[in-house]
Order: sequence, then structure tokens, then C-alpha cells
Amino acid sequence: MTARSVFAAACVLGAALPVLAAAPPSGETVSAPAPHVVTADIQAGIEKHIEEQTRAGNGYFKLAFDEKQLQLKLVRVHLEYLANLGPRRHFACVDLAGTDGEVYDVDFFLAGDPGAMTVTETTVHKINGQPRYTWEQKRNGTWRRVPVKKASKRLLGVINGRDEFEFIYRVKLPQLSAPARMWLPLAQSDRFQTVQVEGIQAPVQWRELEDHAHGNNVLFLTASPAESGRTIEIRYRVQRVEKAAYAVQEPMTQKYLNPERLVPADENFRTLAEEASRGRTTDLTRARALYDHVIDRLRYMKFGAGWGVGDATRACDARTGNCSDFHAYFIALARAIGIPARLAIGAAIPSERNDGRIDGYHCWAEFLADGKWWPVDISEADKYSSLATYYFGHHPANRIELSQGRDLVVDPLPASGPINLLAYPVLEIAGTPVKAETEFIFRRIGAARKS
Repeated sequence: MTARSVFAAACVLGAALPVLAAAPPSGETVSAPAPHVVTADIQAGIEKHIEEQTRAGNGYFKLAFDEKQLQLKLVRVHLEYLANLGPRRHFACVDLAGTDGEVYDVDFFLAGDPGAMTVTETTVHKINGQPRYTWEQKRNGTWRRVPVKKASKRLLGVINGRDEFEFIYRVKLPQLSAPARMWLPLAQSDRFQTVQVEGIQAPVQWRELEDHAHGNNVLFLTASPAESGRTIEIRYRVQRVEKAAYAVQEPMTQKYLNPERLVPADENFRTLAEEASRGRTTDLTRARALYDHVIDRLRYMKFGAGWGVGDATRACDARTGNCSDFHAYFIALARAIGIPARLAIGAAIPSERNDGRIDGYHCWAEFLADGKWWPVDISEADKYSSLATYYFGHHPANRIELSQGRDLVVDPLPASGPINLLAYPVLEIAGTPVKAETEFIFRRIGAARKS
């Protein structure tokens, strides 16, 4: 495997890759075995590199790109993509914010031992979530770079028809200084996904709660300081089919016009929605106008204060955010002109590989028109303009839905009130919200596997 192919594989797999070492020629000295490297070592190595370069750059990490020099500040290291590629070969993926207002996803190829790593290659992969290229695995197991314009739907994240996979939802409890309570989503079967829970492992007893307004099931447990550092794991087997517009089966669709805590009824939304949809005479064409408006107005950017909670007002004002912000804004606009709309959240299963870790949650929306629910995914359409038509009316098969709706009410309720979004667990220690380390892992099954 060449350095380029190893680097490419790291971008896609985010996992350790085997590297075969040939025996040294006769008479050469065999170097000492490479020390064991964990992801914390790679994180320390890339953070040290960025810190040193930032200090040398008078407060900015400087990077030559597209005939200019970017001046960047560290936003985050993607822990899920840190990878030990083999003896003294490592990979890291980092988000950096530029003085030009853009956020750059930068890939780093490193060499060396823990505490002495050096960067050997740096590449800008994405700008505001929009990739400059993607990767395709060849039959010999190496990877090649493919321009986005020439990439197939599958390389851009879409599996048509059906998909089948195992999905692991894993949470590690932090240090608990007092009794804690946790709420986690429990995925369910519906007309588009068949979900089998293969096992739930937890250090304490748990029970199921029901969110009656949206029909969600929620796993609830309490833990003591003795459970600090312990793991909760839910294993699923999922069969899912591609979703297109489907007939309404519930009579109470008007409830999807009601405001929510972070999706309020606001005159500003009405004004924007009416302006964006002026001249359109049906709900379907008005919704498409709103869909295009959101793509034009927002930039996909995980940076700044307040992103990632689905705050429609913040998304409208800041004009940036992630999938929850894109769809909260769309839902607010749709409801403002009388189009019922709702949110769902889960995970997008990578399409270009068959196993590994997943880069966090993903969410999407549906709106009601012509007696049907129409699925949309506006943040993905923003990333891949060639798929904008597809994502207006479709969700691919490679997904798992974990919960639906906002402001979920269960008994017992978190001290913070109704649950805003339920993908990552809600954890409270003595009533105070605390983040818990969460990871999603998948393995594609049988005929669904990419050859």
C-alpha cells in the first residue's frame, strides 16, 4: 500500500489499517520495534503540531491552499478518525476556522513515535462540510481519490433499494460525583426499517419509557459513583429500505404545525417563507422553494456558539449550522405558511465501506403535501449539489432512525425539562446535564456488503 493509498484509506475508514512489512535485506540492521500507539498519542501529536505552528504563525496555523495562505484557528480534532496506520504511520482529521469565515476540514498524515510525531502531508478535504473529493476502494484494497463531480451516488453517501447492517450504540459513563440518571433512544421498527435488538448491556438495571406524543421508546437507567467509567451498549440488527414519499397513516397531522421550544412561531419566519415561495401555488412547489432557500441561505459549519441544537432562530440569524439547524430552520419556515413538517434523528451508515465507526448522529425532515409525507435531507443536499434533486423526496437505505420529534416528554423527566433531541444520551448528575462519551459502530451484513 502506498503512502497515498494509506492516507486515503485513513480518511475513509477512521480505523487502524494493517501494513505488511517486508524483511530487511541481508546485512541491514533491524530497527527497534515500533512502540504501541493509541489514539490519545495521535491526538497529542497533532495538537502539538498545530500549537507549535500557531505559535510560529503569530497566533494562526498557516496553510497554503488554492494560491493563497490560510490563517486558521483550531476548532476540534475528529477523535473518531484518529488512526494508527502501521509502524510509525498515523492519521488525523481536524477542523480549523479561517479568518475568511470558512471552516476547513484538514487531513494530516503523521510519522513517528508517541511524543515525537511529525506531519508529512497536509490536505484540505472539505470546506464548510462540502468535500473537494471522495475516495473509492479498489479491488486490491487500496483507495483512489475521485473528484466529487465524477463520483457515483454510493461514493457520495447514497445506497438505493435496501441495506442491512449491525449497529452498535455505545456510551461510556464519565466520573460520577453523585447519583446520575440517563435517557437513551431505543430504535423501533416501522414501514421503512426492521429493527431487532440483539442485546443491551448495562452495569445497572434499566427500564423502557414511552414518549406518547411521538411514539418513541426510551431506555432509562440510574447509576451511582460506583459505575463511573462503565459502559452501556445496545446492539441492533437493522434492515432498511430507501424512503420516498408515502401516504399519511395518522389523522392528527395538524399537530406538526405547532411550535416547539427551539422552532417557534415567528413573524420573521412567515415573512421569509412567503418571500421564498412567492408565485408557487401548491404545497409541494412551495416546500421545494423553501428547500432551495435553506440551501442558499445556510452554510454547513460546526463552529461558533449555539450550533447543533436545532435552534431555528439562531440558524436564521447566523446562517450556519449542522443538520439539526438546517432542518429546524426549514421546519419553522414550512409551518409558518401552513405546511406540516417534522424532524427525525439517527445515523447515516457510511456507503463507501462495510464497517467501522460513524461520525456522529444525523437528522432529517419530512413535510406534508398532497396527502403524503415527503422526506428531505437539506444539509446533505447542501454538501452534494448533484444530489439536491434526489434529497427532495428521498432518504437513502443506509440509515437508522433512533427517534422522532422534538421536546420529548417521558416519566421520569430530566430536570432540564422535555428532551430537545434524542440521539446522544441525556445524562444528568445530581440534576445537572453532563456529556457522555458516545460512539456509533456498524458492520454491513451479507448481500448488502459493498464488493
